[in-house]
Amino acid sequence: MAEDPVGAFDKAFELAARLGESMRVALAERGLTPSRAEVIYVLARDGELVQRALADALRCTPRHVTGLVDQLEDAGLVRRRPHPRDRRATSVTLTDKGAATARWMTASRHDAARVILGDVPEGDLAAFVRVADLILGSATAPSTP
Repeated sequence: MAEDPVGAFDKAFELAARLGESMRVALAERGLTPSRAEVIYVLARDGELVQRALADALRCTPRHVTGLVDQLEDAGLVRRRPHPRDRRATSVTLTDKGAATARWMTASRHDAARVILGDVPEGDLAAFVRVADLILGSATAPSTP
């Protein structure tokens, strides 16, 4: 019997909630929030960035990034420095501690994927990704008037 869209939506919501809670707990054990972890992730992926570019990558305001960077700097995870060519800009980079945290985040993500999805047959995983892409495409598509 085929699931109705509401039943499938409820399952997707339950999955998102469980994964989100699991992530929040693991990050909290390291003194991180999801927002702070995203800053670390972006800096690990993209390297040193000016705060404006970091705000763009995070899709948030520069003011919000300033607060996140303040907190991460206080924790010794990032470092600010004047941009070498633009006196108005401030660059943000990971410290050694921040880079170690980024490596832990990557290892934790890989471990969780193996635990949660490791026994799912390859064809089912491929189908899951196709359906998730469809859902994400329609969930993020701009609305038309």
